[in-house]
Amino acid sequence: MGMTYFKRYRMEFDLRTWSGGANAPPAGYELVPYQPGLLHEHATAKYHSFREELDADVFPCLSRREGCLRLMREITSRKDFVPEATWLIRYLAVHPQTGERFSLAVGTIQGLAQEGWGAIQNLGIAPEHRGRGLGSILLAHAAAGFRQAGLRQMHLEVTTENTGAIRLYERLGFKRSTVVYKASEVAGARGA
Repeated sequence: MGMTYFKRYRMEFDLRTWSGGANAPPAGYELVPYQPGLLHEHATAKYHSFREELDADVFPCLSRREGCLRLMREITSRKDFVPEATWLIRYLAVHPQTGERFSLAVGTIQGLAQEGWGAIQNLGIAPEHRGRGLGSILLAHAAAGFRQAGLRQMHLEVTTENTGAIRLYERLGFKRSTVVYKASEVAGARGA
């Protein structure tokens, strides 16, 4: 294992210019506001979203179920946690053989209030559910939650190699503000 530095962008969004418009999820999906009893579902969505992604190298806890659950507990127990900016997306399905209905947690976002800013934590969509606008829906609902909490700006960090996420954020109006580096001990890392 060696120390690797991952190059990340801090991206910012001015909520004062946001026109609102948090879309409903597509058919077969359910958007669920934060509730304390949903920690395991948020952790499951986080794990499936990040376990095989670059972010699991940057933040190793994302590569393990128990690490994702621990992270959710840490985020939601903070004084600056913003429940209104924390959402879950479930995929509603029917078992093809039994006809039994079930749901899978496939998307998550969490929010913190830091020094007057809404800070997005771990926006994640499970790979098989990407490309359906779910990330945009989660970001819009988090933005509405931050505004409801009285915040005027929000930000997030994204690893520069995550070009798909960067395109999404820029399309939604986020602007790159600074470059930051995250140090992480990783065996065979892919970092910058």
